[in-house]
Amino acid sequence: MKKILKWTGIGVALLLVSTAVLLGSMRFHDGPLEILSGGPFKTGTPTPAPADWSFLKDRATIEFQTMEPAQSRTVWLATHERRLFVVSGYMTTNYGAIWKQWPHYLEADDRVILRIDGNLYEQRLQRIMIDPAVIPVLNEFSRKYGDGEAASDDAVASGYTWMYEVVDR
Repeated sequence: MKKILKWTGIGVALLLVSTAVLLGSMRFHDGPLEILSGGPFKTGTPTPAPADWSFLKDRATIEFQTMEPAQSRTVWLATHERRLFVVSGYMTTNYGAIWKQWPHYLEADDRVILRIDGNLYEQRLQRIMIDPAVIPVLNEFSRKYGDGEAASDDAVASGYTWMYEVVDR
């Protein structure tokens, strides 16, 4: 029994150390890897932002980088009337407080860089709380990622979901 506990402990310790090394090394990686946050973008072509973001309507995710700290991640997106939106949910939950740090970074510096198809777009993320676009944008998120049911603006108004519009710097 002692051998089993010893090897189980060693296995758990190796798993924890490996995970810590992976997450630490991601801070130096050129962008995120799916759900793992990455470092600042090192590749891409600076490109003027388009006036119409509709070409992303059926895109599942995009990458973006905050400036302080310089970290990148992937996010879900929605377009509405040529505008581009991203959201961060679970903001009023305990696990959201741990998992969702990037919205808090934007309070100090809302500048971001989007990386889409190798193009870098210097933009800002402007938080939206009350806007005629809230319901259509949430409905688009529901269509793409959820159950397809009509949305309510309660999640945005209560702060559970933070909605951002991508705007020019």
